Amino acid sequence: MEPITIKDVARICGCGVSTVSRAINNHPDINQETKDRIMQVIKENNYIPNNSARNLKRSEANTIAVLIKGITNPFFAQMIQILEEETQKRHYSFVLHRVDEKEDEVDIALELIKEKRLKGIVFLGGFFTHSQEKLKQLTVPYVLSTVGILDRVPGTPGQDETFDSAAQAKGPADASKSDCELQFSSVSVDDFAESYKMVDYLCSLGHKEILLLASCEDDESIGALRLAGYRKALEDHKIPFKQENCIYMDDSIGTYSMENGYVCMKRALEAKLPVTAVYAVSDSTAIGACRALMEAGKRIPEDVSVAGFDGLDITRYYNPTLTTIRQPVEKMAYATSKLLFDEIKKGARHQQIIFPAELVVGESTRRLEQE
Repeated sequence: MEPITIKDVARICGCGVSTVSRAINNHPDINQETKDRIMQVIKENNYIPNNSARNLKRSEANTIAVLIKGITNPFFAQMIQILEEETQKRHYSFVLHRVDEKEDEVDIALELIKEKRLKGIVFLGGFFTHSQEKLKQLTVPYVLSTVGILDRVPGTPGQDETFDSAAQAKGPADASKSDCELQFSSVSVDDFAESYKMVDYLCSLGHKEILLLASCEDDESIGALRLAGYRKALEDHKIPFKQENCIYMDDSIGTYSMENGYVCMKRALEAKLPVTAVYAVSDSTAIGACRALMEAGKRIPEDVSVAGFDGLDITRYYNPTLTTIRQPVEKMAYATSKLLFDEIKKGARHQQIIFPAELVVGESTRRLEQE
């Protein structure tokens, strides 16, 4: 069905287009009964009005959208807050739009560009693999933040390329690759390497039966990268990968949620897997798993060590405090904002920024005693 236009509204109401425009813009020079009729027709037909020329110009200059996949993940809460504050500080409007796991974020972005007259976009979370042709349809600057990129768009660095750690420590301006033309800007940690770091640590404590609470089985985003890091660390420690030690989240429940961690851990307990450590690909999932373990009479870490990923504030106050990979969420949010506005205002070149994360050892993991 074709979307209704302002001319259609005028025809249905038996008035002129200018009268409809005055009703939409709450102009005083219009009969109240006529205005009510027009607004009722607009509501019944789901008409999305174009703003007046004045509002259109303002919107075109001042609207930033954040498109988020995985809105239930509490890791994004602080990022969204900082992005909104930085956007408003620059006198831009802020729009937050949820993208479902199966939806195409670029298609949604293209619609929002038309509807909101966006000036820039942040893609937050999820997986990004689109052709150059499709990306060229995005006519405004955009930045990928904490987005999994498994298949690189032509012209971007390969997955095996890394950045100098000293440059990373200096901040966003110094952490980017400048020797190749990037197709987009991005901000992230190296999910593969950081996941490897956690599993390598658990192996160094003597754990060989490490349960992974993975993302959904068809996940191609950061969950897939963290799974790959888990497998590589086991391989390097000459520990065989066991499919039964990989429990995938239930895709009917919020991804990376405490509930999903609880449900997954219950499944593992019912299977009576002889694991000595649990590594969950998010802190929320790890905390849900802890609840299931304690309900089963398991002590943490005496019976089972538990580790997570993200570095949420709750991990410092949970009992026991959680061993985790802490992402520099504030730095990532500020870098995302700076990249976007530098491109909007200065036409700056694209940059790819990879921040180092930190292994934080809490009370939830312990070294196995030698038998």
